[in-house]
Amino acid sequence: MQLPTPPFETHVVDNQPAPFGGQDLWKTDLALQEAVAREGGAAFAAPLQHYGKLAGSDLYHAGFDANRQRPVLRTHDAQGHRIDTVDFHPAYHQLMATAKTHGVAGLSWQSSKPGAHVARAALSFLHHQAEAGTSCPLTMTHAAVPVLRQVPALAEWARKAATPFYDPRDLPVGDKPGITLGMGMTEKQGGSDVRANTTTATPLAGEGEYRLVGHKWFFSAPMSDGWLVLAQAPGGLSCFLMPRRLECGRRNAFHLMRLKDKLGDWSNASSEVEFCGAWARRVGDEGRGIATIIEMVMLTRLDCMLGAAAEMRMALSQALHHARQRRSFGKRLVEHALMANVLADLAIESEAATALSMRVARAVDAAPQDAGEAAFARIATAIGKFWVCKRVPAFVNEAQECLGGAGYVEESMLPRLYRQAPLNSIWEGSGNVQCLDVLRALSREPQARAALQLELQQAAGIDAGYDAALQAANVRLANATLQEADARRVSAALATLLQASVLLRAGSPVAQAFVRSRLCSPQLVYGMLDADAPLADILVRAAPASA
Repeated sequence: MQLPTPPFETHVVDNQPAPFGGQDLWKTDLALQEAVAREGGAAFAAPLQHYGKLAGSDLYHAGFDANRQRPVLRTHDAQGHRIDTVDFHPAYHQLMATAKTHGVAGLSWQSSKPGAHVARAALSFLHHQAEAGTSCPLTMTHAAVPVLRQVPALAEWARKAATPFYDPRDLPVGDKPGITLGMGMTEKQGGSDVRANTTTATPLAGEGEYRLVGHKWFFSAPMSDGWLVLAQAPGGLSCFLMPRRLECGRRNAFHLMRLKDKLGDWSNASSEVEFCGAWARRVGDEGRGIATIIEMVMLTRLDCMLGAAAEMRMALSQALHHARQRRSFGKRLVEHALMANVLADLAIESEAATALSMRVARAVDAAPQDAGEAAFARIATAIGKFWVCKRVPAFVNEAQECLGGAGYVEESMLPRLYRQAPLNSIWEGSGNVQCLDVLRALSREPQARAALQLELQQAAGIDAGYDAALQAANVRLANATLQEADARRVSAALATLLQASVLLRAGSPVAQAFVRSRLCSPQLVYGMLDADAPLADILVRAAPASA
């Protein structure tokens, strides 16, 4: 017998999109697939396809748990011994183990095939969409490898950082199959001005061995097996590897003071630390700390760009997923012309960010053998890091608005993305630092300037709007003295030109709309594409409904 509907049931749940989890982040992203193939990573399509499935399902769900329970600092054990460890939700370790096993932190160094850096960049892009906080230790572990390889005594550290093993146990490096690494550069009084650091490094009897005394105001990934830090040695600011545990098994002499209470990035721990005579080994020459660590910073800045592009992609995917299923005023949201304009504009921005990030990854991949690509990577990393990271907060907010109130609650993931969005523009050098670096390269590094101009010139003749913008940029660079106060304007113009250049040469279906909306008549907010823009085609490309 069918029972009547209880009188207290006020409504039937209807017009609600299906849960997002279960997406294939590789299969549904044509722009990423094309960029990886275009930039030399086609040989790695199979592992990328596999990781795309993981990132959109198991890792996506684990990300919610890893952020729901934040890391907890344990300074002492029950008996009162100093331990300075950080406890995480098991989902954090699941995310780290899966990423490390699949090469997110090491494929660039494990494979000798051309395109390995591009494939590793794509792995990072996919992982970051599922859970951004774990990208911090993965990025630093990846970027530290070429720095550690400079010192023969640290060969084991470099090898185990690159290996596809994750081991969270607090043991000496010799007892672990794989390790993770962090960084410590920032001090209270200096911030970006690391030459103002006061932490001292006193030489010991052993070759390259020192004692560190001082502090770090931001000590990234305090649960790591070791950290690259900057300190003042007798010969000036120098770079050091400071292990968590010494070879004998004894804990090193440092105290974690507290974890930072951050706006976002909740799954990941950042801390303050005091060095109390901690043992460390010098990496590079005394007084060359910045020069030594700059290779690592170049790689972490690329990952900032990748992370920002990944956040755009996930926010766009969430918005499209919702708009294709939710109905209002008699039709699906995506069928409303103005909503389609907003979504298409977001799709254009996302593809441009992805395309530029992968182009820079190719330059990094080719840099050891190609001086021109090395010079291009040098300046394009700073340009892209500034611009792509700056575009994310407004982008995520626009995606939130596509969901309405649902985009403001945690179940949608968009609040987490919105909290995360500002981080990459701050980490590894703020926007001003990047723009000043661009001016420095343009003024003092002829190779970087020439490489940039060659890159931009390769797209000349494809689109009249691009040609006009390029001519204007060339006039400014050739005839005007570059002023510090104009650094952001110059960097932004170069960034959009670079994105347009990549899209035009790739023959992307969104290239013309990008040029019209970013170069010819720059928009004030998203959703201001020309009414005759191919909105439907752009949206199908952004996330094929059948994929």
